[in-house]
Amino acid sequence: MQLPIFPSSTRLINSSVGVFEKDGFVYYLHNGSPIFCHGKDDINNYRYIMGNLVNTGLCSPIEIARALGVSNRNIQRYAKTLREKGSDWFFSRPDNRGSCYKVTGDVLSRAQKMMDDFYSVNDVAKLLGVTEGALRYHIKKGTIKKKW
Repeated sequence: MQLPIFPSSTRLINSSVGVFEKDGFVYYLHNGSPIFCHGKDDINNYRYIMGNLVNTGLCSPIEIARALGVSNRNIQRYAKTLREKGSDWFFSRPDNRGSCYKVTGDVLSRAQKMMDDFYSVNDVAKLLGVTEGALRYHIKKGTIKKKW
């Protein structure tokens, strides 16, 4: 049995787990001893640690949510993801936000060739199996040029 001694700036999650920030790093303490540490802006490590605290039974999602002022549902989601997909998922997943998955390099070149042959945007979209809005987005962005 260890007497929990925490630094004065520690925000307690429950009676045995606390968190504090120092020199750009966030430290997680169990009974006063550090168990995790990550950079202040490292969101993937944060998500992994939140899921790990819940899955190991050190904290409940609601305790973390109340102590840190975050969504209880997000903490539950991190724990579920850690259980189902493992720790590698947090650190090696591709960041696909902001990229179009249907209009790739091959589809862009075929669309440009069709636009050069004076096909309408609607016809090109139907022939390539993409939405007209996706093509209009690329025309507006400048990756596809309209000749007329």
